[in-house]
Amino acid sequence: MGRIPRIDIGNQFYHVINRANARLSIFNKDKDYIAFEKIIEEAKDRYSMRILAYCIMPNHWHFVLHPKEDGDLNLFMQWLTLTHTQRWHAHYHSVGYGHLYQGRYKSFLIQNDQYLLTACKYVESNPVRAKLTRRAKDWQWSSLWRREDGSTEQKEILFSWPIKIPTDYLESIDRPQVEKELEFIRESVNKSKPFGSDTWLDKIVKKFGLEMTLRKPGRPKNGT
Repeated sequence: MGRIPRIDIGNQFYHVINRANARLSIFNKDKDYIAFEKIIEEAKDRYSMRILAYCIMPNHWHFVLHPKEDGDLNLFMQWLTLTHTQRWHAHYHSVGYGHLYQGRYKSFLIQNDQYLLTACKYVESNPVRAKLTRRAKDWQWSSLWRREDGSTEQKEILFSWPIKIPTDYLESIDRPQVEKELEFIRESVNKSKPFGSDTWLDKIVKKFGLEMTLRKPGRPKNGT
């Protein structure tokens, strides 16, 4: 089955991911992460992007975004990746040595309910699953660290979630997520498929004219 068409509709929720070319590490030291977060701040101000969650890993990154207008997602992501590529090559004196990223970013829609919470948890728990830290809140290069321990200025990059954050969020995020839950999120990431309930998926397919086969057997009723 081919990938579904890229959607760039305003006031929707998206999980966005991109990886380094050949999955090589592009964030090798603190200054690399700091430089990328500076670009995130610039891109957010330039395009008024609502950033709900993000996580920067050594060779890839994730975002959960809520763009305001049609086309804003692509404008934000294009500027972010192009600017990062240019500055990274300039810093490492590697201009002309090939692509920094493996290709264009991948994105998929997220249903605004428990599925959105699950997607944010999936993004912010990445360092724990990768065994880079025992507690997700200790990974400095993420929205979770900024939300919990960042300065007032650092927190300004983040937009409030439209759903309530559970009181046990910090504890639950460090526990291994249910394997079936991860299976459907990974399927969304691998195939750029919307992440939500069967009913919502049917509506999304019809609304945006997406040609896709919904894998209904075994799909969870909610995101947690």
